[in-house]
Amino acid sequence: MGHSHDHAAHEHGDHEHGAPGHSHSAGVARGRLVIALAITATVLVAEVVGALVTGSLALLTDAAHMLTDVAGLSMALAAAHLATRPADPRRTWGFRRAEVIAAQWQAALLLAVGIYALVEGFRRLLSPPEVASNQLLLFGIIGLVGNLASLAVLLSHRSINLNLRAAFLEVANDALGSVAVIVAAVLITTLGWVRADAVAGMLIAALIIPRTLVLLRHSTRVLLEWTPEGLDLADVRRHILELDHVLEVHDLHASMIATDLPVLSAHVVVEDECFHSGHVTEILDSLQECVAGHFPVSVEHSTFQLEPARHREHEGFPGV
Repeated sequence: MGHSHDHAAHEHGDHEHGAPGHSHSAGVARGRLVIALAITATVLVAEVVGALVTGSLALLTDAAHMLTDVAGLSMALAAAHLATRPADPRRTWGFRRAEVIAAQWQAALLLAVGIYALVEGFRRLLSPPEVASNQLLLFGIIGLVGNLASLAVLLSHRSINLNLRAAFLEVANDALGSVAVIVAAVLITTLGWVRADAVAGMLIAALIIPRTLVLLRHSTRVLLEWTPEGLDLADVRRHILELDHVLEVHDLHASMIATDLPVLSAHVVVEDECFHSGHVTEILDSLQECVAGHFPVSVEHSTFQLEPARHREHEGFPGV
């Protein structure tokens, strides 16, 4: 650190980022994703056949959505596998951020599908084609059953990370899309309203786009290393400054390595005599307890550099 005789730096948290607890959760996520991928791929094939047979925009849109699901779940599965790989000197966090990148790609694919469905739906409202409603109903039911099965697989584990959350949202949107397909088929059969298919396709798009934007926002926050939601750095600074012997806090940063791994670092200026009286260790313990227990986001992995007041002049580019 340049002035090691005047500094005390400390890191708190899980040094092995491929820790057993994380490996177990990643393994569970991977198993769930494999099952969901198999079910989704089967439903995709059925819906593609159905779209060709019926000429339905709603079914075609849902099939396109399912195609992005298969691609997205495949990426999510690859990310879940990468997340189990241990850290090394070149990759000190391993591949923990792979799940965030996969989630962002999934969101981008979904957004493209949603925009296409809106444009095509508007065109079909003006000039509605004929749709085979009986077959449409059959394939809509097949899609709904498959989606409900995938939801059941992912439901209890959707909060493990952003990757599984993205997968769950995609399958949930697919289930709603299948419901829209079924309703459209019933309306066409009973009322002869052929525009119901275009309306259902646009409804599926309307379900896709808002959730996609939310997912993009969350993944972008992680990739740009914004402060974790729910963590107020002004409040963190105030708590730290209330600790005994602490004079100042600077270079205070907090971000997310992955959705389940918030990190925080700071330079903390303490009274000079703390480096001779033995208070340094007590201060470090107090700092760790502060960020791990006082805030809505518990930061178990924190790094603090303790400095004497006279070191301030050596700080070249002080941060926040």
